[in-house]
Amino acid sequence: MALLVAAVAAVEVSAQSTETTLKVPEKKQTTLGLYVTAREAFEKWKAEPDQVKVLDVRTPEEYVFVGHAEMAWNIPWLSMTHQWDEENDRYAMRPNREFVAQVKELAEPKDTILVMCRSGDRAAMAVDALAKAGFTNVYNIIHGMEGDTVDDPENLYHGKRMKNGWKNSGSPWTYEVKRERVRLSKEEKPAKR
Repeated sequence: MALLVAAVAAVEVSAQSTETTLKVPEKKQTTLGLYVTAREAFEKWKAEPDQVKVLDVRTPEEYVFVGHAEMAWNIPWLSMTHQWDEENDRYAMRPNREFVAQVKELAEPKDTILVMCRSGDRAAMAVDALAKAGFTNVYNIIHGMEGDTVDDPENLYHGKRMKNGWKNSGSPWTYEVKRERVRLSKEEKPAKR
């Protein structure tokens, strides 16, 4: 039985999209099962900019220094602690305990929300949290802002995030930060002097 469960969990879900059939890796899958490519997300937002929200759940550092979709709201799912995580060999992350409440400040449970992170993994977790809170029309932008890595040792971009994703889709993005589009948790806000 355990072997059967493991085999089922490893199977990729196929999701129909207007561009193509997407292969959705397990860690990018959501309970709602709604997925779009970056290009589809941009077209969906462009068709109804007042009705569709683009939500970027990356850290504020990623949002600022890597760039972001021009219309995206930044509500981090996780934030860096600036403490080293020896086990994972990276900076430790902490969850934004205010995430769902912050999303509720800008969207209703029936609104269309398109969620992105770097490459689709954190976005899937954020979508599931919103689904658990009653949101019903939340899509994972399957390849995120930066996309997947190129897996070809002969390619100049091997190991780089140069495949799919918002930045590689031709959709507009910027480094310009509009303060009103950024939501920080109380733990991240600077102390008043």
